[in-house]
Amino acid sequence: MADANTTDYAERRRLPVDQDAQAEHVVLAFVLDEHPTLLTIPEVSQALNAVPDSFATFDAVERAVVELVGAGLLHCEGGFVLPTRAALYFARLDPAA
Repeated sequence: MADANTTDYAERRRLPVDQDAQAEHVVLAFVLDEHPTLLTIPEVSQALNAVPDSFATFDAVERAVVELVGAGLLHCEGGFVLPTRAALYFARLDPAA
C-alpha cells in the first residue's frame, strides 16, 4: 500500500529536470518553427508563456536556451536566438521534432 502512494505521488509530481527538458523541447521546436524569423529570448518567452512578465517563466526559457546552446542546437548572435545548422538538419530529417 505504501508503494502505491509513492508511485502515485511520483506520477503527479514532475521533477525540475523533467520540466527543464520539456522547456528545452518546446523552445527548440518554437525556434525551428519560426526560423528564419529573428527572435530574442524575451520574445520567445512571451510567445510561449501565458504570463510573459513572470520571472519564473522567463527564467525557464532562458535556462532552456542556455542548455540548447551548450548542446549545439541553438546559438545566440547579437541578442537573437537562432537554430544551428545541426538543428535545422535534424528538423528536416524528422518533421515531427
